[in-house]
Amino acid sequence: MKRTAKLFILVAAVSVFSFTSCTKKDSTTKSDASKTVTLNLWSFTDEVPGMVEKYIATHPDCGFTLNKTIIATTDGAYQPALDQALQAGGKDAPDIYCAEAAFVLKYTKGSMQDYAMPYKSLGIDVKSAVSKAEIAPYTIDIGSNSKGELDGLGFQTTGGCFIYRRSVAKKVFGTDDPEVIQEVLGGGTGKWDNFWAAAEKCASKGVSIVSGDGDIWHAYENSSEKGWIVDGKLYIDPKREAFIDASRMLTDNGWSNKTTDWQDAWFADMKGTGPKPIFGYFGPAWLINYTLAPNCGGSAVGEGTYGDWAVCNSPIGFFWGGTWLLANKNVPKEKINAVKTIIEWITLDTTEDGLLYKWANGTLNGEGGTKDTVASGAVMAKSDGRLAFLGGQNMFDYFVPANKYANGKNLTELDESINLLWRDQVRAYANGQKSREAAIADFKQTVSDTLGVDVK
Repeated sequence: MKRTAKLFILVAAVSVFSFTSCTKKDSTTKSDASKTVTLNLWSFTDEVPGMVEKYIATHPDCGFTLNKTIIATTDGAYQPALDQALQAGGKDAPDIYCAEAAFVLKYTKGSMQDYAMPYKSLGIDVKSAVSKAEIAPYTIDIGSNSKGELDGLGFQTTGGCFIYRRSVAKKVFGTDDPEVIQEVLGGGTGKWDNFWAAAEKCASKGVSIVSGDGDIWHAYENSSEKGWIVDGKLYIDPKREAFIDASRMLTDNGWSNKTTDWQDAWFADMKGTGPKPIFGYFGPAWLINYTLAPNCGGSAVGEGTYGDWAVCNSPIGFFWGGTWLLANKNVPKEKINAVKTIIEWITLDTTEDGLLYKWANGTLNGEGGTKDTVASGAVMAKSDGRLAFLGGQNMFDYFVPANKYANGKNLTELDESINLLWRDQVRAYANGQKSREAAIADFKQTVSDTLGVDVK
């Protein structure tokens, strides 16, 4: 998810064709008995295009080729280009397109939802397939349109846990046992009380419980009852407003290293080279695979902090990120079966030949690849989630329940922009640059000025 391909904005897209032919007669995969079709796929990273290329390579008689368009989300380039392509239509229009959590609501429930084709219109038995695969409920909520029809699903789940340093846990709490640590933190309670008590104890041992306030933000954001926009007006959910006080508390009490997520100091804490040891991070499995592991200072147990990590339940249910696949409502008739084949293979196929099983077990490109949490609970139940990075712990034991606790009903299509504005003001208050009242007032004014949202 985070492996974004950074492209030149002037070029804006890369189109690559993969050619295959088809003689397969199975009606679920046949595109056209006499003609190979080309699928137009739009994405903001090379991840999903790579999956489709793998399908084509391993199913040479599938009956379709791939034309991929990848535009990075850098500087907001992807959405305008995708919108224009959907609106323009024609032979080059996207047949399948991807949307991430930060803006997927725009395409499933918002201003662009009318361009999506419900999965049932592709010929997918949605109710049966979702039930059999045990798809995480929050991903269904997010992927459903305003009529309740399923327009999009993802391959990955991003329910969050607390990911902590084993050695630090032993130093502060006398054990690194996930069951004990989650009790210490109040895992699964829906409350922050135990976590703050743990933060105080960490401080007494010279440890920061988190690196920066960004590490708790997503738990506050996605545990809220309502989103930023209610009845067309800005709404600050009490749980999101509480983040401003939590951020200040971290700063005033020295309970964090005051880092900003995705900056050098944040990464330094992952390898244990910050000003103080930190206890852990809140996040999904992708944070382990694509952020913590590459920045831990090693690639084997004993190097850097590799192998010195574990996972336990978060006090608060939340999710962070994800990619949803949607089909264009104007997909040509001759491409319908091809689109259905790819979407089913990536999001609903629970067999060992399906993408979900290969993704969960790290075998998409051969043995020894990166294991990840997937949308199907049924697949994870029969998969091996043990990671050397986690000291041999099976991460699925905690991430599967985490996906059930996540809430997908509090998003809006303006989240990406509003979140940035909110966090800017929270940071200013936490650092003592303005009062709480001024920070909230400035937030409202900026939302009104930049996004045209009614804030009264």
